[in-house]
Amino acid sequence: MYGMHIYMYVCPVVSMYTCCAFLIFAKLSVHIGKVSATVIDWTTKCFLLPFYPSSDFDQLPNNVPISATIADIEEKKGFIDYFRFVVEVKTKGSSKYLIYRRYREFFSLHQILESRYSPEDPDRPGPNTCVLPILPGKVFIGNKREIAESRIPELNTYMKRLLGLPTWLLLDEDLRMFFYQTEQDSQHRPRALRRLRPPTRRVKTVKPKTDLFSSPRAEAMFDFCGSSKAELNLKRGDLIFLLHRVNADWLEGTVNNQTGIFPQSFVKIIKPLPESDSEGEEESHACSCLRCYLLTPSGIQARDVCVQEDLNIQPTHKELMSRMRDVFKVDDIVLNYRDYEGDLIRMLDDEDVLLMIKESRGQAAGAGQRPVNQFPWELLVTMASDLSVYNVEG
Repeated sequence: MYGMHIYMYVCPVVSMYTCCAFLIFAKLSVHIGKVSATVIDWTTKCFLLPFYPSSDFDQLPNNVPISATIADIEEKKGFIDYFRFVVEVKTKGSSKYLIYRRYREFFSLHQILESRYSPEDPDRPGPNTCVLPILPGKVFIGNKREIAESRIPELNTYMKRLLGLPTWLLLDEDLRMFFYQTEQDSQHRPRALRRLRPPTRRVKTVKPKTDLFSSPRAEAMFDFCGSSKAELNLKRGDLIFLLHRVNADWLEGTVNNQTGIFPQSFVKIIKPLPESDSEGEEESHACSCLRCYLLTPSGIQARDVCVQEDLNIQPTHKELMSRMRDVFKVDDIVLNYRDYEGDLIRMLDDEDVLLMIKESRGQAAGAGQRPVNQFPWELLVTMASDLSVYNVEG
């Protein structure tokens, strides 16, 4: 009986101490386990991880583009007026830059990638093929600005899916060159970047009143008829308020609530532009001049056409035809240039345009001094039915 009492008092005490010991051991084991896991994880990173194969994405160079978003559109007044997309590109190395691309460049890239990687059967792609995203189609009729604006979300989706394809396709040379920032891209100054701006409340601003007659201005000495939307129409006696100098021969200004460019030789400067504005720092407004002539039985018309293009550009035959029809308001025309002997040579395609440019460079070397912003070649426009302008003698 006495032994039973001892058992009844001792057993709960032993059980209590056993439970406490078990809990202490469990906590210690968890702590040791965490330390061990930490040590194992550190050992793996330092010694074993270099021997594990890295992912395909990790092996890509840092300059490979991984995302692209359209930040804005900009109008370019070249031989034909068109809009190009301002694209912000991000690379694997976390760098960002802007590129400027036309829709036709998107279209050309898509055709190249389709010829290389599109499977014959989309439901059963091969090892070196993949299904490409859908590029928005061409639009031939409509307002150019509205067409460009409507393409932004579609092109953003296209670029997102294109750069989300297998990593081996991101190494394609043409794909990388499309998203590569060229020297012209890096030198161009963006104008707005509307789609990269954070949302803000619209604030009403009040323009301060200024004395217009203290502003830089000029008076038109002769009538001037602009040959494009970028050029002003001037009448003798008009007062033009100057905005900035485009180059040595052209100015930009405002007259009769219209803003555009005009040749300085047609005006008399009353108050010159400040020195900083006279140097024409804005690259986006840089213009080049093309001298062109319309030869008709009734006489010759000469025009200087201003375009926002580099002097080394090679325009297409279609672009030149479109611009000359717009300048001279005549449809049934052909394009010509003069060869070394002074004879007219008719141009029919892009190869003829390239030949004209090559020959003009040789002639320019021995010719007189040209304005720095004038193309070294000239266009002579004739009526398509007029064959009398050509030298047919052997």
